[in-house]
Amino acid sequence: MVNVGVRSFIFGGWIAALAAIVAISVAMQANVSTTALLLALGVAPALVMLLIAAGAPPPTVAEILHAVETKDGSL
Repeated sequence: MVNVGVRSFIFGGWIAALAAIVAISVAMQANVSTTALLLALGVAPALVMLLIAAGAPPPTVAEILHAVETKDGSL
């Protein structure tokens, strides 16, 4: 239960920080390309984490050690 709460808190803080950075960039009258770059740099880590999390889990040590061929050639 605590893990879910902490995850929500971190995600909310990340979104708030990203929104603050973009808002400050707009308030400073930065170019649209600069604001878009800051937004992309803020979103990129989340996209990488989603791509990594979506993959298959790595094999365990037991799976690696016991994945040997038998005499008939099957695993």
